[in-house]
Amino acid sequence: MRILKHRKTAKTRLHARHALNSKRMKLRVSKGDTVRVMRGEDKGKEGKVIRVFLKTGRVLVEGVNLVKMHRKARTAEEQSGIREAPASIHASNVMLLDPKSGEPTRTQSRFDSDVERAERRRTKERVSVKNGEPIPRVR
Repeated sequence: MRILKHRKTAKTRLHARHALNSKRMKLRVSKGDTVRVMRGEDKGKEGKVIRVFLKTGRVLVEGVNLVKMHRKARTAEEQSGIREAPASIHASNVMLLDPKSGEPTRTQSRFDSDVERAERRRTKERVSVKNGEPIPRVR
């Protein structure tokens, strides 16, 4: 076995840096949900969640927070120009819309009350706080 002589390699290594980088945030919205923006420049706009960034706690919503991107032509045939694309916003600034009433609602989670499913495996479901109805997950 090799004896570690150098000071840099002799000390115990901490993996805390990697643990922090791999940490994921728990978000109430997921891809495919319809949300309403509650804060910021685009307040009141509604859209579908395109992508969720778990490490940064941000979401990409269709038609919200549009920014202009300048694109340079890569080939002689391609045309350069300015295009609009959605930028991400923080997940705390959006609220999930209840599919039945269309109003923004907070969510709880509870185990599925269906008896046939419960025998096979207990599944967790999202429930609207306002009316207690389950909110289906869009896959």
